[in-house]
Amino acid sequence: MSDMITADLVDLDLSADTKEAAARALAERMVALGRVTDLEGFLADVAAREAQMPTGLDGGIGIPHCRSEHVTEPTLGFGRSAAGIDFGAADGPADLIFLIAAPAGADDAHLTILSSLARQLMNTEFTDALRAVGDAAAAAALIRGDEAPAESGAEGAAEGVQSAERASEDTAAASGAASADAAAVSTAQAPESGDPSDSGERPFRIVAVTSCPTGIAHTYMAAESLENAGREAGVEVVVEPQGSAGFTRLDPAVIAAADGVIFAHDVPVREKERFAGKPTVDVGVKAGINRPGELITEVRGKAERGEATGGSAPTPVERAGDSSEGYGTKLRKWLMSGVSYMVPFVAAGGLLIALGFAIGGWEVNKAPSVMDHFAWTQVDSWGALLFQIGGVAFQFLVPVLAGYIAYGMADRPGLVPGFVGGAISLTINAGFLGGLAAGLIAGGVVMAIQKVKIHPAVRGIMPVVVIPLISSAIVGFLMFVVIGKPIAEAQKGMTDWLNGLSGANAVLLGALLGLMMCFDLGGPVNKVAYTFATAGIAVASPSDSAMKIMAAVMAAGMVPPLAMALATTVRAKLFTPTERENGKAAWVLGASFISEGAIPFAAADPLRVIPASMAGGAVTGALSMAFDATLRAPHGGIFVVPLIGNPFLFLVAIAAGVCVTTALVVVLKGMRKSAPGTVSAGTAGSPTAPAEAKQPVAA
Repeated sequence: MSDMITADLVDLDLSADTKEAAARALAERMVALGRVTDLEGFLADVAAREAQMPTGLDGGIGIPHCRSEHVTEPTLGFGRSAAGIDFGAADGPADLIFLIAAPAGADDAHLTILSSLARQLMNTEFTDALRAVGDAAAAAALIRGDEAPAESGAEGAAEGVQSAERASEDTAAASGAASADAAAVSTAQAPESGDPSDSGERPFRIVAVTSCPTGIAHTYMAAESLENAGREAGVEVVVEPQGSAGFTRLDPAVIAAADGVIFAHDVPVREKERFAGKPTVDVGVKAGINRPGELITEVRGKAERGEATGGSAPTPVERAGDSSEGYGTKLRKWLMSGVSYMVPFVAAGGLLIALGFAIGGWEVNKAPSVMDHFAWTQVDSWGALLFQIGGVAFQFLVPVLAGYIAYGMADRPGLVPGFVGGAISLTINAGFLGGLAAGLIAGGVVMAIQKVKIHPAVRGIMPVVVIPLISSAIVGFLMFVVIGKPIAEAQKGMTDWLNGLSGANAVLLGALLGLMMCFDLGGPVNKVAYTFATAGIAVASPSDSAMKIMAAVMAAGMVPPLAMALATTVRAKLFTPTERENGKAAWVLGASFISEGAIPFAAADPLRVIPASMAGGAVTGALSMAFDATLRAPHGGIFVVPLIGNPFLFLVAIAAGVCVTTALVVVLKGMRKSAPGTVSAGTAGSPTAPAEAKQPVAA
């Protein structure tokens, strides 16, 4: 800590009037000392962190901070503003500004020191001393903990910021003491309301987890604030700060003895399942700093009422999204969760079925079970084996779809009722639509059960007995008795309608599916079209219309990457060197029906690439339907051409769409006029394109 902050890094007369200017002023001091190698790059990292969440704190404190590759060693800058600077705190501007710069690979010792500073900011004597200190050297000494200046009037104000070794020892000692204490009382009963000091009973116990995006400042400030509030309320609070340097897990005995849990976090809590079945308050990290007393009161109230809401890890939607997302966004993610888990079953089962047809002929679906008849030397037997394995894989499509929609909504407790509902959907011939409904119902039922007040004695069996039992019974009743038959009728009606499509109607459907396949290149809209097609052929004897739809969808999905590959070949000067390299890979990706091969191009120039791709995809989808091309395999690209009905015309449809998209891209990019000295739309984002291209997902 002796060189983390010096007098040269202190500005007691900070004249900046905005948080950006304040960060720049302090960062320039770091640059002058060689602590920061790239001023603009470092400030961009600070701004990115600030965009995640304002760094202003109640009490007139601003604490902008980040981890950056432009920082050579952990550094702390301090500025004092007479006018105050707005850092987004609820109580107004900040006059004490700390800029924390941590290297991308900062060592644990320095991060421990930074966490100690964060905790000290909760000490009013420390902040009062900083407001009163008269010169930069004294301010640096106070922050380092070298001394507490007499004029500050704050005895011991810097005790919390000593050295990495002292802080680490204190942390270990506190953890050990808490573990020993919890072990001694792990069998104690739940507390009763009232002051524990009056009855001689043990105090109410809370375990807490704090974390913030950077894991440096707010994480430890929230921990200190909760601990202080706990002492004032006569409550034992043991905190697990999950910071940048990793975290020391609370002893299982401490968690077992706890009466309640507080999560104050802005990033997912790691290993959240450890706190299963306990009354829980789940808030952002700033709430842990600004209103810890309210959180303690709230969790005590939940414990008295028998509420247990904090058992499971965040659902996939919560892990991937934002707590402020609307219902529509969450619904899309729930559905995509089911589709993403279903696609591998589609690919594996479909290709096995296709290989079965290729080896055993078109009558292979009438072959007897290989359990009854299998000849090692007969090709037909091997074809039948592959076909029947693929058929078994296809039987999982609807249950997996339903199960993982429920999983996206309610995490693991949703799997059992989701799979049960999906299997019932197959039993009653409700098909794909029934699977969607079963997954949503199962997830909703589990979420509702988890909100019910329960007695502490049954919390432990809720995830493995109570929730699966009740939710499966409810979902099964609804699917068998209430909504199953109407959905099955709707599924039959849609199938009959598709079977009756011909002429212009079929061509229009092909164009629509082509537009959807090329709209977001593997995203939700693409997956809707793809799932619609695969659901139609996921039966033992798919209809001719279903196989035409599958052919149109696969053909259209191959167009964007093939067109980008062709465009980079015929007009290379319109593309960056990186894009030209991606174009070479796009040949293979497009031929394999991996639409994501065009993502690097679409990300760099969406206004030209996406409309052009959609136009080509619509042409291909329409022509494929007009040519009556059929496809029994759900994947494979040109590698399953022998299994395509009318393969030559199928390839003609793809070629037509590729030519349309290529021509439009070349024309649109050629019309682009870039002002001198500016970066063209075609190059924006290209540095990240190779990484995108290396991670294709099945179309």
